[in-house]
Amino acid sequence: MTTAPPHTSDHAVWNRMLLLHAQVERELALALQRANGLGLSEFRSLEHLHHSDDGELRMQDLAERVGLEPSSVSRLVGRLEKSGFAYKDTCPSDKRGVYAVITDEGRRRYESARATYAEALSSTLNTLSATPDLGTTIQAMRTARG
Repeated sequence: MTTAPPHTSDHAVWNRMLLLHAQVERELALALQRANGLGLSEFRSLEHLHHSDDGELRMQDLAERVGLEPSSVSRLVGRLEKSGFAYKDTCPSDKRGVYAVITDEGRRRYESARATYAEALSSTLNTLSATPDLGTTIQAMRTARG
C-alpha cells in the first residue's frame, strides 16, 4: 500500500482555494457591476485610496495592493479619472512620482459600493459553504478568523 505524497493534499487544498477564489471573485464582480457600475479592480482601488493617508497612493503602491502590473493600474486609474472617481497627480518633490488620488465622488461611490461588496461576499460564501467541495474550506477560514 502506498500513501500519497504530502504535496498531494496541499495541492488539493490549493485547488479548492483557487476554485473558491474564482467563484467568489466572479460573484463580487457581477454584483458590483450591476449595482454600482464598478469593476472589481476599480472597487479595490477606491477602497485602498479611501483608506490611505490623504486619500492618495503612489501608482506603484496601488498596483501592488490591487495585484496588477503598473501599466494596468495606469489604465485603471485612467478609467477612474474619466468617471470622476480619482485623478493622477505628480509628487511635488519628485516630478517622476505619480499618485492616484481619490475624489469626493470616488469616496461616495466607494461607500455605496462597500455595502454591495459586503452583501455579495457574505451571500456567496454562505451559498458555497453548503457545497461539499468548498463547505469545509469556508468553515475552516471562518473559524480561523478569530
